[in-house]
Amino acid sequence: MTDEELRDLLPELAGLPDDPAPADDAADTDKPEAAPSGEGSPGEANDMINAILEAERDDQKDLFGLSQEALVPAEPVRRTRFWLLKALLVLLTLAVLGFAVFCIVWDLQQGTAGRMYPAGDIVRVEVVRQMEPHPAGALVDENGKYSFEGIAETVMPSIVEIYTYKENRLAGSGSGIILSADGYIATNAHVIANADSLSVHLYGSEDAHYTGSVIGHDTKTDLAILKIAADDLTPAVFGNSDNVRMGETVCALGNPAGLTGSITTGIISGVNRKVRAESTNFEMECFQTDAAISPGNSGGALVNLYGEVIGITSSKYSSSTPFFGGDYEGLGFAITVNEAMPILTELTEQGYVSGRVRIGIRFMENAAAHQEAAKEEKKLPEELNGRGVQIISLDEDSDLRNTTLELNDWILSMNGKDVVDYDSINKAISGLKAGDSVHCRCGRIEEDGSLRTYEIDFRLLEDHSGNY
Repeated sequence: MTDEELRDLLPELAGLPDDPAPADDAADTDKPEAAPSGEGSPGEANDMINAILEAERDDQKDLFGLSQEALVPAEPVRRTRFWLLKALLVLLTLAVLGFAVFCIVWDLQQGTAGRMYPAGDIVRVEVVRQMEPHPAGALVDENGKYSFEGIAETVMPSIVEIYTYKENRLAGSGSGIILSADGYIATNAHVIANADSLSVHLYGSEDAHYTGSVIGHDTKTDLAILKIAADDLTPAVFGNSDNVRMGETVCALGNPAGLTGSITTGIISGVNRKVRAESTNFEMECFQTDAAISPGNSGGALVNLYGEVIGITSSKYSSSTPFFGGDYEGLGFAITVNEAMPILTELTEQGYVSGRVRIGIRFMENAAAHQEAAKEEKKLPEELNGRGVQIISLDEDSDLRNTTLELNDWILSMNGKDVVDYDSINKAISGLKAGDSVHCRCGRIEEDGSLRTYEIDFRLLEDHSGNY
C-alpha cells in the first residue's frame, strides 16, 4: 500500500473507538466519557500518522496490532472481479445476438426492398420455357463425336419410312436411307418384295408422302434402291466400315412396328459375321449389335458416334429349332457399308448388279428333300444320301429346258463338284459369266425306286432380275 493510500485511510481509522474498557471500569460513573469520534487533538493525529508511515517503511510493525492484509481484505476484491467478468460475458453475448439480428435484417432488406418490393409482399413468379435450340457444343464434343441427342437431331432427317401395299391393302412397312438430295433411297430387298405399290414418308413432316418406284433390287444381297420425286432432301453421310471396332458405341435408326423416327443404342457385339439371307441363303458380311432391331427397322441405318452410317440394318437372329425357337434378344445384324455400297451404286446406275449369272431354276436342298420324302413315306435311293438337289421349277428362258432334265430330277454335281444346297451350287459356278457352259451329272428316280444317272451341259444366263 502506498503512502498516499495510507494517508487517505488514516483519518477514517482515527475516528474508531479504543478497545472497550473492562466491565468494572464501565460501571465507574466517575470516570470521564471518551471523546467523540474525530475530536482528538491535531498533535495526536499527526503522531499517529507518523507512526503508521514509520511502520510501513520498516515493514516490521503492525497498525494497531493488525497486518496490512487485515486492513485491506482480499474477499471484496475477488467478488468485484467475478461480477465484472460476468458483466463482460453478458455484454459479449448481447453484442453477438445483436450482430446476428442486424445481419438478418440487412439480408432481408437487400433481398426484398433492394429489388424494388418490400418484405411481406406476395410475389408472383411467371415461369417462361426456353424455346431456343441446343447450342452446337451440346451436340458434339471436342473430338467431333455426337451425343445421342446429336445423332437423333442430325441423322434422323435422312431416314424414311416405307409402306408397301398389295391389292390396295397395307402389306408391311420398313425403313430406308436417303442417298441423294434428289430422292434416291436405299433399303432391303425383302422390304419391297412382292409389293404392288410403295409409299415413302419423310421424317418430321406428316404431309411429306411420296410414291416410291423401284429402281433396282438384288435379292441375293437383300439390297434395293427406290426413287421418289422430291428435292432438297438430307442425304446421309456414309463412313468406312473397315474402321469399326468391337465394342464401339452405335445407334440404330428406323421405324420399328410403325413407330416413326425411333433410335436405339448399343455396341458392336461382333464384326465380320457371315449372315445368310432368309430368302436366298446367300451370305453377307454383317455387324452384330445389341442395339434393339425389330420388324420395321429393316433398311434403316446403323450409325457410329460421328453420325456416319456404317451399316444397313437387315435382320434379327431367329431360330426354328424345336426347343429354342423364336427371336433372340440383343442379336441384330446390319450389312456393312463397304459390302453394300458397290451393290447400291450399280443398282442406282443401271438397276441391276453386273456380272451376276443365273441358272433359271428353283430347287429343294438335299436335307429338305429327304424330310419331304419322309413325310410322304417314300424312301429315296441311297445314292442321294448327302448328295444332290431336287429341281422343282424351270424358268422359261433357262437353257436347261434344252436338255433332257425334267422336273423332280436331281442335279448331283456341277463341273465336277458335288452340290447339296445353295452354297455348294454358288461355289460350283463361282467366277463364271453369262454364256459360260456348265457340265452337270444328273439323276432320275425310276418307278422301281432306283436312280438312273445321266450327264448334260447348259449355259448360264445373265441376271438382271435381281433374283437368283
